[in-house]
Amino acid sequence: MNVERSELLAGIGQDALLALIEGRHGDPFSILGPHQSGGMTIVRVYLPGAEAVDLIDATSGRVVAPFSIAHPSGLFAAAAASRTGYRLRITWPDAIQITEDPYSFGLLLGELDLHLISEGTHYSLSRTLGAVDMSIEGIPGVRFAVWAPNARRVSVVGDFNAWDGRRNPMRLRQSAGVWELFVPRLAPGERYKFEIVDAEGTCLPQKADPVARASEAAPSTASIVASSTPFRWTDDGWMKGRSRQDRLEGAFSIYEVHAGSWLRDQKDGNRSLDWVELSQRLVPYASDMGFTHIELLPIMEHPFGGSWGYQPLGLFAPTGRYGTPEDFAYFIDRCHGAGLGVILDWVPAHFPTDVWGLARFDGSALYEHEDPREGFHRDWNTLIYNLGRNEVKGFLIASALEWLERYHIDGLRVDAVASMLYRDYSRNEGEWIPNQYGGRENLEAVEFFKHLNSIIHERCPHAMTIAEESTAWPGVTKPPEQGGLGFDIKWNMGWMHDSLSYIEKDPIYRSYAHGTMTFGMLYAYSERFILPISHDEVVYGKGSLLTKMPGDEWQKFANLRSYLAFMWGHPGKKLLFMGSEVAQPGEWNHDGSVTWDVLDRPQHVGVQRLVRDLNSLYGQEPALQFGDFHPEGFEWAAADDAVNSVLGMLRYAPDRASSILVMSNFTPVPRYGYRVGVPSDGVWIEKMTTDAREYGGSGLVNGAVSTEPVPAHGRPVSLSLTLPPLSTIFLQGPSP
Repeated sequence: MNVERSELLAGIGQDALLALIEGRHGDPFSILGPHQSGGMTIVRVYLPGAEAVDLIDATSGRVVAPFSIAHPSGLFAAAAASRTGYRLRITWPDAIQITEDPYSFGLLLGELDLHLISEGTHYSLSRTLGAVDMSIEGIPGVRFAVWAPNARRVSVVGDFNAWDGRRNPMRLRQSAGVWELFVPRLAPGERYKFEIVDAEGTCLPQKADPVARASEAAPSTASIVASSTPFRWTDDGWMKGRSRQDRLEGAFSIYEVHAGSWLRDQKDGNRSLDWVELSQRLVPYASDMGFTHIELLPIMEHPFGGSWGYQPLGLFAPTGRYGTPEDFAYFIDRCHGAGLGVILDWVPAHFPTDVWGLARFDGSALYEHEDPREGFHRDWNTLIYNLGRNEVKGFLIASALEWLERYHIDGLRVDAVASMLYRDYSRNEGEWIPNQYGGRENLEAVEFFKHLNSIIHERCPHAMTIAEESTAWPGVTKPPEQGGLGFDIKWNMGWMHDSLSYIEKDPIYRSYAHGTMTFGMLYAYSERFILPISHDEVVYGKGSLLTKMPGDEWQKFANLRSYLAFMWGHPGKKLLFMGSEVAQPGEWNHDGSVTWDVLDRPQHVGVQRLVRDLNSLYGQEPALQFGDFHPEGFEWAAADDAVNSVLGMLRYAPDRASSILVMSNFTPVPRYGYRVGVPSDGVWIEKMTTDAREYGGSGLVNGAVSTEPVPAHGRPVSLSLTLPPLSTIFLQGPSP
């Protein structure tokens, strides 16, 4: 069909044509793709670098018409007598490509999707935005969609179009500010980014996809089209087993891990293990040690490894450092198969300023606040999410649900909650903006947490949320309907600081600080708590847990053993950072590994054996579990013996069906004939002593001890005990 160039470009003004060629046009579908004109179908494609293009019949493959060059920059046009299904045969300098025309497809996202995105209640964003491999009209490809309401033009770029932003400009869905495009014949594994022209006409640095489900490993920064094929899980029994409440009420002992530095392969360039290798090494180790959960420092994609993941940019993508998303799912599946829950650290408080990330994503303060008094964290040189914007809240909640639903994660530990709750967090007077009532509380963050926790508990009954919250904000673990934030449990930062400051003191001075070890029980039941000895306590010059201990080598190990056992005897769930269970001598280095070679030394093996046995005892004894959350499960046996630095705790099972006495002597002096009142008359059996020889102690033991009718500590009967130096002992009481 002979058609003049003017007919091929009918209705297209010179300015619009120039805008398309220069990559500034915001409505490419108005020019490209099939258009009806004078009884003909005009098809236009923009393919810079192509040598020739043919319009071919989609069914027969015969050539319908060759394309003419409508503009020397690479705009081709062809005319057909009727609108039938067609494909493009593109002749490149080194290949011939046959594909469908991206601009021949209609609207992609439904109006409900767009409405929910704008409302901030689209909780399956990764199935709507980002890159989704799918078929449309039987044609396989990838649907791209991205929220960029203030952009003038958005294109998807990648290896498939030579990273040329002119080649695949997207369609704007005005109601939601979402841009979309279906690129046929693409498949999972393709690298891509978005090229955005802002409202002023400036072409921004190419941006990674905020909702990408896979990313290149740092230092590369491209997003990767992830497969939508569901992972073949084998953990159905685990997921349908005990509820999160049952798991919280029982023994709950967390092994906190930085995946990249738990164990490195020295024979292969000191590289980190991948998810498959970690499933073979870390999972059986944590299970054998008796931990109930592994908590991973953030594994969401992050540009700088030295941030340990706490400055993430890919909130929907497992980092490419350790393998594919499928490899990560396999690791979780293996954890569940071994009876281990998995908790992920998750960071909704802030994000880094990298130009290819979320910062001024469409040229405006889209995810962050415009005003640095609200939008910039000086502590971390990061940007703060604008929780007053529906789309941002929805983005974060959808991220949380992605890990819980797609990857079967058992819980999220929300990082830096305090920094979100207070508008003046780490700011001086005049450097922050009060809320609408003139106060310092961040009301948007409060509502966000209530909404987040309500949605998680509604959609994911198996999953728990954990707050790292370092202040006395009330009701962190109370339900939203009772005025709380809705978390299941929070870190007890006060107990951690107090107990470490005590144990670091020379025993000579501990009597003056005795109250720091008892103070935590004044508020122990105001919230539901985890006792955390985390990565933050063994890095940045703070030394390892072992080196915090005073005294000579024997005393350091004895102090450490007694402290760990005191922690396991104290109300509250347990968290211990990797390396502490083997008394690692040096502080944590994220570029190194746990110093496993210390297990050649008996003292280190002794600490490891102690932690394993503490977990075992904790799991076996309801008396060591019930009082974690219930005040009727705890009493002080001896709280005021500051002179001798002795502490005694009584732990009870429900209905006092059994009891455990925990006695700690925090001096290097053995206490013989130490009398302590107990609630039950009869024989008390020593279940554990940190001074046992198998742990590296001196071997002072009590064995079985009978009560005597001597009143003590307000009780009619008492025990006369031997308290070894720098030790904690556990004795089980007689059945009532």
